[in-house]
Amino acid sequence: MDGISFEVQRGEIFGLLGPNGAGKTTTLESLEGLRAPDGGILQVMGVDPTRESRKLRNLIGVQLQTSGLPDSMRVDEVMRFFCAYHGVAPNYHLLDRLGLAEKMSAQYHTLSSGQKRRLELAVAVAHTPPVVFLDEPTAGLDVPSRIELHNLMRELQTGGTTIILATHDMAEAEKMADRVAILLRGRIAVTGTPRELTATGAGLTKVSVLTEGHSLSETSVTFPAVSQQAFKDEYAIYYSTDPGLTVSAIIAHIEAQGDTLIDLRVERPSLEERFLEITGTRGDQ
Repeated sequence: MDGISFEVQRGEIFGLLGPNGAGKTTTLESLEGLRAPDGGILQVMGVDPTRESRKLRNLIGVQLQTSGLPDSMRVDEVMRFFCAYHGVAPNYHLLDRLGLAEKMSAQYHTLSSGQKRRLELAVAVAHTPPVVFLDEPTAGLDVPSRIELHNLMRELQTGGTTIILATHDMAEAEKMADRVAILLRGRIAVTGTPRELTATGAGLTKVSVLTEGHSLSETSVTFPAVSQQAFKDEYAIYYSTDPGLTVSAIIAHIEAQGDTLIDLRVERPSLEERFLEITGTRGDQ
C-alpha cells in the first residue's frame, strides 16, 4: 500500500473498487483489526483497530470474502455463537428474512455458496453495529437474494449504519454506493460519487433511436458530436460526446422527414466503463 487516505462519513455507503491485487482486502483487513499496517494512522469511529481491538469488536460487523466457520456447525448455532460474542440475543429474524429459516438445523457444509454468503451477512449485522464491512457480499447470490441484500443495506443505511463495500460488481457499486474509491497498485487513483466519476471520463453517451418510418436507417445521415454509429434491432445507435446537441439534431431530422419517434434512450457511460478506463484493464477484474 502506498499512502492510501480516505474518510467515510457516518451513514454513507462507500465503495472500495479495484482490480485483483489492488489492495482492497488488505485495506479492509487493516480497518477490521485483522492485519497490522506497516505505518500510518487508522481510525474507525475514533478507535484504533490495531491497539483497541476490544473496543472495535462491537463497533463493526464483518462479512469476509472467505469464511472460517466449522463445517459441522449448524446455522442456528452460528447465529447464537456470534450474538453471544457480541453480548446480544440471537437475531433469528435475520435468518428468516434472508431465506434461511428452513436451514436452521442444517450444518454449514451442506449449504450452497449463496446460502453461506447470506448466513455470513446475517451474523455480520445481527448485533446492529454502526459500521459494517462487506467484502464481495453478493458473490454467489441469485437475483432474489441479491435484491434482498441490497434492500437490507438500504435499511441499515437509513438507520445510520456506515457500510464499506468492496466489490468487483461495478453495477452494484454504481447502484448502491454514495461514493467510491478506485484502488490501483496500492494507491487510490480516484475518489468521488459514481456520477462524478462517469462524468469526468472520456466515455461516450449512447443514444438509441427507433422511428416508425426508419428515416435514420441511411448511413449517410450524420449528426453533430457523434463519433460512432451503428444499427441494431431496427434502432439507430449513436455514440456522442455531447448528447444534448446530438439528440436535438436527431429530433429535428425526424420531424423534417415527416417520421414518427417511437423510442429514444440516452445512456450515460457506466461506472464499469470508467473503471476500465482508469485501470487500463479489459474483461474481468
